[in-house]
This record gives sequence, structure tokens and C-alpha cells, in this order.
Amino acid sequence: MPRMRRARRVGALLMAAGLAFSLAACTTDATASVPNPQQVDADLSADAQAQFTEATEFAIAATGSSGAIVGVWVPWAGQWVEGLGTVTPGGAAAEPDLTVRAGFVTRAMTCDVLYALVAQRTVSLDDPVTNWVRTSAEAQDVTLGQLCDSTSGIASYGGQIMDRLLEVPARHWNPRELAAYGLAVEPQFDAGTQFRDSDTGYILLGTALERAAESSLDELYEEYVFEPLGMNSSSIPENAPESGIFDGLYSANDGDGNPNCAEPQNVSALSPSSGYSAAGVLSTVSDLGRYVRALATGARAYDADSRFESPLPATSTASAWFTAKGGTYQAGSLVGQYGSVPGAQTAAFADTETGLTVVVVLNNSRGTNTAARDLAWSLAAIATKLPGAEGETAPETGLPWTAEQFQESLAKGAICPTS
Repeated sequence: MPRMRRARRVGALLMAAGLAFSLAACTTDATASVPNPQQVDADLSADAQAQFTEATEFAIAATGSSGAIVGVWVPWAGQWVEGLGTVTPGGAAAEPDLTVRAGFVTRAMTCDVLYALVAQRTVSLDDPVTNWVRTSAEAQDVTLGQLCDSTSGIASYGGQIMDRLLEVPARHWNPRELAAYGLAVEPQFDAGTQFRDSDTGYILLGTALERAAESSLDELYEEYVFEPLGMNSSSIPENAPESGIFDGLYSANDGDGNPNCAEPQNVSALSPSSGYSAAGVLSTVSDLGRYVRALATGARAYDADSRFESPLPATSTASAWFTAKGGTYQAGSLVGQYGSVPGAQTAAFADTETGLTVVVVLNNSRGTNTAARDLAWSLAAIATKLPGAEGETAPETGLPWTAEQFQESLAKGAICPTS
């Protein structure tokens, strides 16, 4: 039996029995419940918190961030949601309920809308994108499903506009303009033959879904993603908020060509329109935790087993356990997303079998965009080994890596001094 189907059946039984858990941190008012293994309402042990804090502080230093906001929810042991460091260098403390950039987690949400509209028979996964959006001739045979799976072969636009994003982060972007940058480049491969993440593909998908549903993107997210999960602190606005956001940093090069870790550029004014349906959602760590656990365990009515079946290798050199499908990455039994936008790195993963959930946001995007992922996977490895709280039994679970492996990966990718 596929893991996703088993998780959904477990969730349905627990809902029928009146059991549910809340992913709300003590600093938020959100109390929406997701049918899934019951979450122990307790703080994680002091020892676990110390391990998580040490790993996170190292990642903050390695990436040149001033702070991080992290959430770890272990159904059988407890939870830890914490802000470490500061919002800006020398600034206010990073509080756990601050607004953060969901970043590439937006991609999974856009695919959620697709699968919801498929369930309603508004669209089909096999619909050509040209049913709804004009594209270049090379993309005419690309389907909505391939855009979600990032197997379209369409090139990305992000790297082509990065200099402008850093120079004028508050600029408002039209999604058609963003898509044009990617479509102007020769396709990277024949559609459907391999995975390669494409922000342009998710822009096209979001635009197509708006037209098919005759609704705006924010209305679609609200109806199919935010409202059902009680994600009251999530939105996709046109402009970044002026306050309450976990400010974004970018360590531009100094005169010697090295990252200027002492004086990073503040790009917190970055307009969400620059990411739109590929990376434009603003949220909180607690909302993202609630979201990714529902995603991984198939908690919504429109979640389909097929979304994660027959995944492709995430990279040409990826381990067999690291694959991609359905707007997500699969890492062992974890499902989620990760990546960076100017000023922030975000990773959100949850276990399809146990519901264990980890969300990480670092506020500097310079350096390798796998830093938040490496930290999240390291924290997840620590969490799988935690004993059950009083009266709880820890499941027999594990991941195909150790915490030390990805702590070493963080060290190798460090762009700033770590001591």
C-alpha cells in the first residue's frame, strides 16, 4: 500500500475518533487542526532544544544570516518553534511569529490548486498549457501536469533578473514579463523526459489556473490552501509589508570579490510579484509547518496518491532516495520544498508516515541555496531519534542520512566565518 494512501486512512480514522493536533505555536492564534497522528502538546526536551539551537546557530553563521526562525514538530515527543539571532544585524530579536517568505514552498501550493481544479474537473493534468496561456512555439505541447512536475524543459527566469531584483527589490513585476524571460531561452530538454526546477513553469501554471478558474491567484490560494488549513497569516500580496517581516539580507561582494558578511544588503522590500506563483507567498513558520504536514500526509480532499508516484531523480548525481514530483522534493520518507529568493532561504519538510515536521527560514540568500535544506534535514535526523514523551511511544522510523552528514555539508558551503 502506498505511504500516502496509508497516511490518509490513518488520518481519517483519527478524525473520526475526534483526535487531531494543532501546529500552532504558542506565539500565534491559529488553531486549525489537520487530521494526522496526534501531536503531543509539550515542549521538546532541553537536550533536543540544545541540539537544534547549536545546529541552527552554525547555519546562521555559515550563511551570513543575522537570524533564523525554525519549527520542529515531533508528534510523539513535542514541539520547538523558535527565533534565533536578530531580524537585521544588531537589530531586534527574531521572533517566531514574524512574517517570512515561503519561497519555493509556493510551488507546491500552486500544484495544490492544480490538483484541486483537477478534482473538480475544471482542468486536466494532460491539458496543454496553450489551452489557457499563449507561450512560445517550443512550449506548445507542454501540459499543466508537466509544469507542476517541473519536467517541461522550460528555462528559468530568476537568474536573468537577479541584478535588477537586488538593485530595485520593490519593483512590481507582471507575471507575463517574468515568463517571457524563461520562454525566450531554448528549451533545456524534451518535455516529460527529466526533472529540472523551472520558476517560469510555475509562473505559467499559476497564470493558466487563474484563467481556467476565472479567479485571481490569491483567491485560489485562499480557497484551496490557506482557508482549509487555517493558515491565517499567509497571503500573496503585491508588495512586501513595511513591518513585521523577517528582513531579507544579501551579502554582496566587497572590493576584493568576497561576500561582505559584515554589511549585507537589506532587500526586505522585495516585491512578492517577483516570485508570484513560483515563490511569492508570505507566511509564518507555524503556518508553513501546518501546511507541509497536510501536504505530506495527504490530508486534503483533493490530494491524490498519483501526485508523488514515479518521481524522477532530483539531480543527475542524486542519491536514490532524493527525487522530485508534484511540485515537491521527496527525501526518504520526507516530502517538501526548499530554495532561496533574494534575502531568504526556506525549507519545509514533513514525514509521510509519522507527521514529523521541520521548517527552517534563514534571512540571507547568498551562498548555496541548499543551506536551509541541509539544516532542515539535519534537524529532522535528530528529531527521528527522540524518545516519546511520557505515555507516548516513539515509532520505528529513520532517514537515510545522519545529522552530521548535512552539518558537514553546511560547513563545506559556508560563505562567512563560523567562529
